[in-house]
Amino acid sequence: MTVRIITDSASDLPQHLVNEHRIGVVPLSVRFGDKEYIDRQDLTVVEFWNMCSNSPTLPETAAPSPGQFEAEFRKLASEGATGIVVIALSSDLSATMQSADLAAKAVAGDIPVRIVDSRSASMGQGITAVACSKLAASGATLEQVADLGTKLAAKSKMWAALDTLENLKKGGRIGGAKAMLASALSIKPIITVEEGKIAEGGKQRTRSKALAFLVDQVKNAGPIENLAVLHAQCDDVDDLVASLRAVHEGDIVVGDVGAIIGAHTGKGTIGVTFHSK
Repeated sequence: MTVRIITDSASDLPQHLVNEHRIGVVPLSVRFGDKEYIDRQDLTVVEFWNMCSNSPTLPETAAPSPGQFEAEFRKLASEGATGIVVIALSSDLSATMQSADLAAKAVAGDIPVRIVDSRSASMGQGITAVACSKLAASGATLEQVADLGTKLAAKSKMWAALDTLENLKKGGRIGGAKAMLASALSIKPIITVEEGKIAEGGKQRTRSKALAFLVDQVKNAGPIENLAVLHAQCDDVDDLVASLRAVHEGDIVVGDVGAIIGAHTGKGTIGVTFHSK
């Protein structure tokens, strides 16, 4: 049996990992005004952030269509896949998983597909996709790979520090006065993912304290695996990685926050994600 992994572009997986592990990536779309772009295809990460800097309003994101997933399923089947596992953006954050499920039903007579809710986003979703691809490459069955994905989703942890409240302000989730006050006080809000949903994870008074908070989450988590850092155009990402190496002996993957997640968190977002053992 040849099991292949598919995820969506909200996973923010670096292209070298996509290539190395032969992971299929179904793109979401992002819209600026009346202009729509296919993530990763029509718009690079750098281009996205440049457009955000010049846009007075927040970009909007949209889930892939079932047809996009079906096309990817059939493509992998034509390449010899005998089963497919989809690691999808949290179902509480997007309709992406619903589209994947509809597409799986459409190809049920041709190739079996299992849909796994990552219960996460960005590299939190990405590390589960990579771990599943490694198991699949070892010759594991479709059900074994899907079962691993489900187990890892339940063990997924993520924290991220936002550098600005501007996106929340533009999105109408925070008032202008509050955003100005937070900026003046240098408050850096922390978000986390709990049961597949974005939740408040605290707040720090400075950027350096926010980074130290992220390191502490890793240091105090107990045994972990698949540690990754996610960042949105951050010039201090190397500092965070260096601090993490002091408390974690394993590999650390670094991924750029792209259009889908970045549209909601803003430039300067930096975070950590891992699986608890």
